[in-house]
Amino acid sequence: MAGWIRTYIRALYLRPRLFILGSVAAVLFVLKFFLPWLGAVPGLFATLCLVLAMLDYILLFSRKKGLEGSRQLPERLSNGDQNEVLVSLKSRYSFPLYINLIDEIPFQFQERNFLFRTRLNPGRHETLRYHLRPVKRGEYDFGALNAYARSTLGLVERRFRFSENRVVPVYPSFLQMRRYQLLAISNRLSEIGIKKIRRIGHSMEFEQIKEYVQGDDVRTLNWKATARKHQLMVNSYTEEKSQQVFCLIDKSRAMKLPFNGLSLMDYAINASLVLSNVALLREDKAGLVGFAEDISAFLPASRQATQMQRILEILYRQKTRYLEADYEKLYSLVRNRITQRSLLVLFTNFESLTSLHRQLGYLRRMARHHLLLVVFFENTELTQRVRQPAGNLEEVYVQTIAARFAYEKKRVVRELQQHGILSIFTAPENLTVDTVNKYLELKARQSI
Repeated sequence: MAGWIRTYIRALYLRPRLFILGSVAAVLFVLKFFLPWLGAVPGLFATLCLVLAMLDYILLFSRKKGLEGSRQLPERLSNGDQNEVLVSLKSRYSFPLYINLIDEIPFQFQERNFLFRTRLNPGRHETLRYHLRPVKRGEYDFGALNAYARSTLGLVERRFRFSENRVVPVYPSFLQMRRYQLLAISNRLSEIGIKKIRRIGHSMEFEQIKEYVQGDDVRTLNWKATARKHQLMVNSYTEEKSQQVFCLIDKSRAMKLPFNGLSLMDYAINASLVLSNVALLREDKAGLVGFAEDISAFLPASRQATQMQRILEILYRQKTRYLEADYEKLYSLVRNRITQRSLLVLFTNFESLTSLHRQLGYLRRMARHHLLLVVFFENTELTQRVRQPAGNLEEVYVQTIAARFAYEKKRVVRELQQHGILSIFTAPENLTVDTVNKYLELKARQSI
């Protein structure tokens, strides 16, 4: 009995067209008292409406499974990227269906009217596509898929509910990582802003002796091999490999600021994922450190095949904290656990020169033993505020304060340069490209 009620009663919805026809019938019955010549017209009209509604009901509920539907989700979603979701519908009716499709997407997207309308021909299959852009890592709970089907009459509507409840994790931007990887394989990295940097000199890691071809550096001619082979032979050198690259991610409250929906820490996490993958492709070792008031994550640098998956899993679990970062503990970890000279890419955010001075001593100590690259963010909202023309005294005051904060950021860059510490000052949306470019430049200059 409960199943019958659920199938034939709870799935029934009355359309506005039926209420309009019912209202017209009611008006005709009222007019009959003042216009007796209407006679049986109101009754006939009401009967016709009732017959059409029953016919529409029979058409929609004649088949127990008149409509099939499913949602196809990826195993995991990529944070900050457009993720494609497919919805498949198949009609088993012998007449066209007009469908309003409502997908119960996770509450994190804050969509209150996620509705699709489509027409499904008899016995046909159709696939709908839409995209979702998550801005937070974690688990996203997808609810049921609801399809409200009506016939051409459009008097009643039947709801089909496909139980597709599923929890999907949102990981750091692995789609961006794959895009960089594919472009690198096809030698098209310049399309996304990665510069081709000429190597200065060559490393001293000998690879082989080979025949001279036009374009080889004549300074690498091997005269002994040339004399033996009676043809020009050159020494071939390869770029130094197995160098360590560590991404140090600040998880303190300074990294909680949002830009375009993503926090600064999420931008840093996405850039770290891409940089680690590029380093592994260049046969370097990639490692990871996450810190705030304590060291929350440490992954030693490695070139193992599973290293990228380990990095992805660690980055997925990272969360911003509300306390300030403890750079003393970070320095202690770097000094004791990272013994080989490495490239340390520190993702942090200094809003003022005072905040930098509190940590500058630890940064200088780390720079003595490693190549330290400090990456921090330009406040693009302040930059836009400075560029906007001021219309009144209040806007002049706000613009002046914004210009002062923007100038503080530039002073931080100069302060780091004075102490011989490399830095990248970039907008959040340019972070990945600028970081990868800097890594390739340092590799080309053999600075690591």
